[in-house]
Amino acid sequence: MSYQQFGIHPQLVERVKQKMKNPPVKERVKGIVNPLTKQDLQNSAKVQQVVRQCSAILGENLTSVQEQQIVQFVLAQRIDPKNTFHLIKLWGMFR
Repeated sequence: MSYQQFGIHPQLVERVKQKMKNPPVKERVKGIVNPLTKQDLQNSAKVQQVVRQCSAILGENLTSVQEQQIVQFVLAQRIDPKNTFHLIKLWGMFR
């Protein structure tokens, strides 16, 4: 399932990918997402909090609609951060 089906613009994804190539920014984002569990990634309030924190670090001003689209995308993926297959699938979506 593509992020575009959730209304997330490819330009936003490209900007975020570029910003994530900056090592200090990448480390700050990793610090936020590394402790997340499968349960956290199925909790819309927790996902929304993480999206807000990451967008602040990246300097991306997201509208409430964009924020909700990203949250819905994450929830729909049913990500298990301990499952290598899930992580490879996500990596393939955004490479």
